[in-house]
Amino acid sequence: MLIIGITGGIGSGKTAVSNLFMNHGITVVDADIVAREVVEPGTPGLSKIHQHFGNNILNADGTLDRASLRTLVFSSPTERKWLEELLHPIIRKSIVSQLNSANSAYAILASPLLLETDQHQLCNEIVVVDVPEKLQIKRSCARDNNSAEQIRKIIAAQMSRHERLDKASHIIDNSGPQTALDAQVERLHELFIQQANTHKSTEIR
Repeated sequence: MLIIGITGGIGSGKTAVSNLFMNHGITVVDADIVAREVVEPGTPGLSKIHQHFGNNILNADGTLDRASLRTLVFSSPTERKWLEELLHPIIRKSIVSQLNSANSAYAILASPLLLETDQHQLCNEIVVVDVPEKLQIKRSCARDNNSAEQIRKIIAAQMSRHERLDKASHIIDNSGPQTALDAQVERLHELFIQQANTHKSTEIR
């Protein structure tokens, strides 16, 4: 299976791009969704987070209070490292399982931490969705109801825009109108279909 990685900074529009590929019938494994699944109530992941951080990171219904956890880990590099070391292996195992089950011409792994973790090693090509930082902040504040300061902290904790672009096989500019985004995805989809036809499939591990 040809695996295409899609990544980008916060507010860049990874989900919008992934949805366009999905509209072409392509299986998309979204690492953000997987990350939510592995900390649902009753999972070992949430139990360990609760033990480490206490009741303050739980909502009244026992679900994870993501906003509180995000504030904690992006204010403390030590706590962020602890959380990543707990969750990244669990998330990766689930991602690999879902990618191996894909039945489309090629599959997509959409992940904000694709290049910061070993997830990129699962991919044959890397697509970076790119927008200027000012637009990242504007879109993220509108979407998540976070402050600009909080979004800047998240951007600072992520790989730099320059480094991300340097690692890209393909770049999608998502600073323009929807029609421009549609055209870029259509072009890449046709390219990936061609590559998939000559790609030797092996199970990923």
